[in-house]
Parts: sequence; structure tokens; C-alpha cells
Amino acid sequence: MSHKPPEVVVITGASAGVGRATAHRFARDGARIALLARSSDGLDVAAEEVRRLGGEALPIPVDVADAEEVEAAAERVERELGPIDIWINDAMATIFAPVHQITPAEFRRATEVTYLGTVHGTLAALKRMRERNRGTIVQVGSALAYRAIPLQAPYCGAKFAIRGFTDALRVELEHEKSRIHVTMVQLSAFNTPQFQWGRTKLPRRPQPVPPIFQPEVAAQGIHWAAHHRRRELVVGFPAVKAILGNKLFPRLADRRLVRLGYDGQMDRQPLPEGRPDNLFQAVPSDYGTHGRFDRRSRAWSLQLWLTTHRGLVAAGALAAGALLWAGRRGLRSAARRLA
Repeated sequence: MSHKPPEVVVITGASAGVGRATAHRFARDGARIALLARSSDGLDVAAEEVRRLGGEALPIPVDVADAEEVEAAAERVERELGPIDIWINDAMATIFAPVHQITPAEFRRATEVTYLGTVHGTLAALKRMRERNRGTIVQVGSALAYRAIPLQAPYCGAKFAIRGFTDALRVELEHEKSRIHVTMVQLSAFNTPQFQWGRTKLPRRPQPVPPIFQPEVAAQGIHWAAHHRRRELVVGFPAVKAILGNKLFPRLADRRLVRLGYDGQMDRQPLPEGRPDNLFQAVPSDYGTHGRFDRRSRAWSLQLWLTTHRGLVAAGALAAGALLWAGRRGLRSAARRLA
């Protein structure tokens, strides 16, 4: 009986939020996980959590905006953990502010981390996966890759760019008949620390647009996408609604965001003094996996369950249809006998 070795998984943005929750999910499989992020404090704690959950952890402080650092990290991963099976690009940086208040340097930095960080990670993974003609690359996206919203132009622009980059790469790999799989996971709003440390110029504390989900829901979707050959996976019905709504009624979506897109991204509390900002420098403290919205966040998504169980849902629908048809046929037969 053959024994399958543990998967080697690389996760960028692994020190907090969705990336850290994803590391927890893979750790339960006993995976060998390289955790890449700038924050050494968060990385160290995340690595200990992975080990407690049954995985092997290799924390590597990396700024994904630096292609050479990412390449060096990939070399270290293969040297210490083995050939990379799955590479997950989750690192991001954002700014909450109207466009006219954002400087060119801020736009550049957010783009370098969120978009170019994904490109750098993908290139490092491809360099190794192409030699073996196998592997999976997961791009962590957002509904904002399809429907941009006010006050987050740098982040939305980067997510749109990731989607375009990924679509082009996917076709190239298919043209080569490569066995490397590239997928993108489009997320709804999640309860992560980004709303506590992302740079903001808003008058009140930023928040995700409700409804909000816990990071473990995103991690479940990312883990599933890494093991199934789905072109794209959407996590949470709000993301489905945003994507479809923008395709069908983009002007209506514009008008809705004019009314709700500002207050919906701010709570009622003013910004605290001394609030940290991780745009150019890592926040030294460990912020964990969850943000400050636990009471308002959902720990399960019916939409995710349905989309990851399509076969079961289809079989159930066919069975229900057959029962309905049989029931109606029986009623008609009974009616004819009574006539």
C-alpha cells in the first residue's frame, strides 16, 4: 500500500486573516506549509499554530513586492520542505480613501504588493512546476475583481489586474497542454485584521461591507479550490450577487454604491489615535486571524456548500423532480379511476 507524502503548500499573506486561516486548514491535513509575510511576530505565532494542528511550518519573512525575495523564498521552500504542490497568493495591501486623496506612492505600493506580489509568486511557482508539469496555483481574489467600489480604488484595480493576468496565464497553459492548474477564488466580505491596519484617510473606522463571513469560510473555499479543477470559485452569495449584478445591471450597481458605498464601509467610531498602518512597513504586533467583527460574522456559507456539492445538488434535484412527476402521474391515474 503506497503512502502519499504530505503536500507542500506555500501561502503568501500568511501572518493574519484569510492567509492564516488557510494555513490552519491545510495544517489539519498534515501539510508542509511555507508561510510567507512581512510580519515576523505574526508569522512566528502562525507557525506555532500550524504545528499544533498537525502540520509542518516554515515561516519566511518576505515582502512579496520584491521579486528576488519571493524567488529566494521559493528556493528555500523546495530545499527544506520539498517540491511545491500548491502555491496560494493571498498577500494584499489597501488604502481606504477617495482617489484624489491617494498619492502616487500609495497607489504604487498597494499595486506592487497586491498585484505584482501575485505575479511574483506565480512566476516563482511556475518556474518549478513547469519542470515537473504538475502543481496548482490559487489566486485569492474578490468580488471587487468584477465590481469596483468607491474608497478602495487601488485594491480594486489590483484585483481586476490579477483576474486579467490569471485568465491570460490559464489559456497559455491550456495551449501548452500543461497539467498545471490555475484557479481564482473570489471572496465576499470577511472579518480580517486588514480593517484594523490598512491605511485609511476616512473619518471613521473602516469596515467590510456587510454581510460579513469569518476567515475560516474563505479558507474552506481556498482549500477546496486547490484540490478541484474548477476554473473559478466564488465564496459567499454576496460575491455572486455583486458579480452577476454588475454584469447585468452595472449602472444600477453604480447608483446603489453612490447611496450605500460610503457609509457601508465605515462604522460609527472615529479612528483611534496611534492606529497602526501596514502599507509601507509591517505592523509588529500579532493581530491573529479574526478582525473585530466576530459578533456580526457568519461561520458558514450555504452558497459555498452548494457550489462545492454540485453533483449532490443535481442528484437531489433530479430525484425531487422524479418524485414530483411520479406523484402527479399517480394523482392523474387516481382521478381517472374515480371519474
